[in-house]
Amino acid sequence: MTELRIAAVGDIHLGEDVKGRYRQRLDGIEERADVFLVAGDLTRHGTLEEGRLVAEELRGLPIPVVAVLGNHDYHSDLQYEIASELRDAGIRVLDDDGTVIACGGLKLGVVGGKGFGGGFAGKCASEFGEREIKNFVSHTRNIAEAWKLALKEIEADRKVVLSHYSPIKETLEGEPLEIYPFLGSYLLAEAVDTGGANLVVHGHAHKGAEKGMTPGGIRVRNVALPVLGRAYGVYCLNGE
Repeated sequence: MTELRIAAVGDIHLGEDVKGRYRQRLDGIEERADVFLVAGDLTRHGTLEEGRLVAEELRGLPIPVVAVLGNHDYHSDLQYEIASELRDAGIRVLDDDGTVIACGGLKLGVVGGKGFGGGFAGKCASEFGEREIKNFVSHTRNIAEAWKLALKEIEADRKVVLSHYSPIKETLEGEPLEIYPFLGSYLLAEAVDTGGANLVVHGHAHKGAEKGMTPGGIRVRNVALPVLGRAYGVYCLNGE
């Protein structure tokens, strides 16, 4: 049985003052993992200069790199330009779609995107009332539907969902309850359970917990750098 090793981190928030330092912490990553997933908030303020710095920091790694953007990367309304810089550096950037990576004799499917908020079952926003609230919830619902479709359509031996926002509240424990609706949504978990996956990794919740599980029993890991306390975590999937 072949083992797929997934290195993952989120919320690296790179700026000029730490240029080159994070890259040093990735030395030897190819000996520990087959693919590197980056779960959003690559930058601090979403500037193009920060985006270019991240692209250079991750360029030329000896294993495939897949990333999604986070809310910080959207802050300056330059998310498309940042994504373009990352792609030019050879990084696969997901935007509510998927990609397949050859890992030895196996195919690893990675599906996802930034995700969004709304809250969790029993304590969540609904598509009722003011147009602004309806838009907020429908935005997350549309994202979840796109993930569900991508998971069903992708052809791979194993599937991982890469997100910035959380699909479950368990990996948010440690964050103030008042901000849970802005950290994730149960709709994302419903999409993953319906579409099928072997692992979900996300970031965003700097004070959250690392481990959780969707209602359908799929492992969820909060890989935000402040939570991990290390350059990245490694999570193993058994292949067939």
